Amino acid sequence: MCSTLARARLSPARTRSKRMAEMTDLQLFNSLTRKLETFEPVHPGEARVYTCGPTVYNYPHIGNMRAYVFADVLGRTLSWKGYTLTHVINITDVGHLTDDADAGEDKMEKMAAEKAQSIWDIAKHYTEAYWADVKALNIRGPMKNGKPDASNWSIATDYIDDMLDFAKSIAPDHCYELDSGLYFDVSTVQDYGKLARAVTEEGEGRIDTVEGKRNAADFAIWRKTPPGETRQMEWDSPWGRGAPGWHLECSVMGEKLLGFPFDIHTGGIDHREIHHPNEIAQNQAFCHCGGLSEATNSGAKVWMHNNFLVERSGKMSKSAGEFLRLQLLIDKGYHPLAYRMMCLQAHYRSELEFSWEGLGAALTRLKRMVMQAERLKDAAASTPEHPKFAPLLARFDEAISDDLNTAVALTALEDALAVKKVDAGIKRAVVETMDAVLGLGLMDLSRTDLRIRPKDAEITEAEIEEALARRKAARAEKDFASSDALRDELAAKGVDVMDGDPLGWEWALEARR
Repeated sequence: MCSTLARARLSPARTRSKRMAEMTDLQLFNSLTRKLETFEPVHPGEARVYTCGPTVYNYPHIGNMRAYVFADVLGRTLSWKGYTLTHVINITDVGHLTDDADAGEDKMEKMAAEKAQSIWDIAKHYTEAYWADVKALNIRGPMKNGKPDASNWSIATDYIDDMLDFAKSIAPDHCYELDSGLYFDVSTVQDYGKLARAVTEEGEGRIDTVEGKRNAADFAIWRKTPPGETRQMEWDSPWGRGAPGWHLECSVMGEKLLGFPFDIHTGGIDHREIHHPNEIAQNQAFCHCGGLSEATNSGAKVWMHNNFLVERSGKMSKSAGEFLRLQLLIDKGYHPLAYRMMCLQAHYRSELEFSWEGLGAALTRLKRMVMQAERLKDAAASTPEHPKFAPLLARFDEAISDDLNTAVALTALEDALAVKKVDAGIKRAVVETMDAVLGLGLMDLSRTDLRIRPKDAEITEAEIEEALARRKAARAEKDFASSDALRDELAAKGVDVMDGDPLGWEWALEARR
């Protein structure tokens, strides 16, 4: 393991080659080939990643945010492995319909009408809300050449001219025009639907035709504004005034910012069935390339998808009213990084069931780790090289290299925190090295940050601390009647006093659900 101090002395190229040589090869599951593959970058020493971002017509729910925690761990892993990372995350502010399969209303136009607001104001508000969740979950966001870069928040409407040029280049050989717009003929590319495994008796991706479109799976590249209507977002095109299709933007921005082929494309598993197969078809058409037996013909070498977050009460849907968004968890008193911990405890390709009990357990686990890390804050980090930590670092590297197995990596971090009788500076360096990948921010948190503090609590923190001080004084004077009375008063207001806390009295406010 290359030490922190040694890395500072080496040139970037030499550090990268030394670091990668000492680590386990990174294995990632490719949804396109359905197998684990050793990561081999298109450009030596670089990693170029595109993540499908939000459609900013509403607040993201916590299931949406799982995709960005996963993509963040992937990006952190690539950086930690020594690659110079460029990571693009798009913001969809036009073109996404209420049905992913090219039906229904535009999500942005629909919300603007419901709110009686400008569509631009809707996009701005929900984009900023999404960015707030990104920050709260300690997600790094876009990167360019290994450094944070806000310009790689690629906003769809900034690329309309590029979309028109892209569409013009593929239209002659791959598209046809209907009254409603320009459509992509999926029969003009090889292996359409292979990512989704849309196989029929006639072969992969062959779907019966329907009236109007040549094939049922054909999709809109450009949608004309219907006669007599005016959209808030519409532009002139060779096919009439209108707006781009949702799938077009990702192909355009991926090519523009990363170049075809790039290394990894990520998204939620729901994108694997329609959005990403359509994006791949556009990429094949643009690059004049062949079938998908060669993964690079898809536009990206590796396609990665996180599984769903499952919530049994039905509040994962944005139509449920008080749906499960991150701010709701915060209002209930939970620190947002408890949700990040919850995500890390499961493999990204596994379904993850959300429950308040599970969130509470994740918070408790995070708190234990923070309490151990607090003891290291006064130590100056030194080299992470030490005989006691070498096997833990190796186990951590093996876990994270095994298709981002964060569940096992977490246990290696916990074991490192539990190591005794070692220099605190060395231990801190090891903890920071592992946490650089997991992104829990252990050295920036305190256990008081993690107290459960509901927004609608009937008592303030200052009042709790004052009552606890009086209770401690009563107990010191052996006035147990007063001590018990104060405890009962606090309990009546939802305060759970934990006398057994080994680091001093702790408390939590009961979260109302």
